[in-house]
Amino acid sequence: MFKRWFQEPDTEVEIDDASHRNGAVDRTPVTVERPPDPEPSREPNGVAKFATFDEIYRNATVKPPKVTYGILKLAEMVNSPHLGGMSLEGKRGSLLMALDAANVHLEDLLQDAMIRQRALNDYEEMQHKRLKDFEAVKMRENEALQAEIDRLHAAQAERIQNNLDEIARHEDTFRAWKKRKQQESETIAEAAAYCAPSGAANNTGSLAASLARYGAEAVVGKGS
Repeated sequence: MFKRWFQEPDTEVEIDDASHRNGAVDRTPVTVERPPDPEPSREPNGVAKFATFDEIYRNATVKPPKVTYGILKLAEMVNSPHLGGMSLEGKRGSLLMALDAANVHLEDLLQDAMIRQRALNDYEEMQHKRLKDFEAVKMRENEALQAEIDRLHAAQAERIQNNLDEIARHEDTFRAWKKRKQQESETIAEAAAYCAPSGAANNTGSLAASLARYGAEAVVGKGS
């Protein structure tokens, strides 16, 4: 069972073939300089597409140590069906025996685990920063749009108010005309009273009403 576990090395870990043939293992993490992170690719809907874990480990600033079997291989072993049903201590003993048989150093696995975890944390931090930057850009865009909306709203509100003010001025003008018209009608009725038969001169109100009705009928007659 142990031999079958170690037939295929972890393909994600870089191995120095020459040192491995000589029985030596370089456990020094490799630090490489890399250019600034490119803009993330995006899904068709415009949402950012995240890198796979393999890409995160491969592009990490600090590379995993050059060991034959890394922490991911150990994780695969932990979840092997061959260990199913075993107690925690029994599973731990089997794993340690297998690692010892393969001459795998525990410190190498722990170092690999810490470096991979750091790569994941660094990537998360980078993506979080990008998210905040993206949010800031969109918020500024929204502020500009809101300012434009407010400007348009203010302009349209001013036009509405101007229309209402214009209606009010027309109403005031019409009311003023109606007042003058009332005075004019009273003047006409007063003068017409002198043309009426004797006794009707003192009833100017009734005469004014009759004249108004007559004027309305005359207008209707002209219209027909």
